Amino acid sequence: MRADAARRRQRIVHEARRIFAAHGGAVALETIAEASGVGIATFYRNFESRAALADEVALSILSDIQEAAAKALAGIHDSPAGAWESYVKRLVTMDLGALTEALSGFVRDEMSAQLRDAQATTLIRVDQLLAAAHDAGLVRRDISALELIIAIGMITRPLPDMLHAAAPDLREKLVEVFIRGVRPGT
Repeated sequence: MRADAARRRQRIVHEARRIFAAHGGAVALETIAEASGVGIATFYRNFESRAALADEVALSILSDIQEAAAKALAGIHDSPAGAWESYVKRLVTMDLGALTEALSGFVRDEMSAQLRDAQATTLIRVDQLLAAAHDAGLVRRDISALELIIAIGMITRPLPDMLHAAAPDLREKLVEVFIRGVRPGT
């Protein structure tokens, strides 16, 4: 793939991820194409269907989770609490709850091999970080990578505007409760 075509495809995925998080998975593909600065024909040359785009967005999310885990793992020996808390907070910024909800309509009975492999690699990397966080006394042993990611997804599910307005700092408070709640002895 040419460099400009790869950048264009990445821009479409980036915009789709942003728009799916903000507006859900049913948003018009034309909206994503327009936000990406491409026409709908170019969009369909890159993604033959909404499901194909959803798969690519999922791969992008998994890649970001892996990268964040690798960065935290690299820093956990120098600053265990800082690396762990930064990782959890980085997951929160990924809008996992909103994206999971947006992409859930595209889940098929059989995942593509590429998506299945990326998911497995992600869970391994996060488990490695969890083991290091446990060794540093920051996380109980009974927390799995999948449970961590699901918990962050639950914390980051979008609230109706009325509830968000009533409790605008709730997400941050829940993240702090989560970080304290996974410590050994809690």
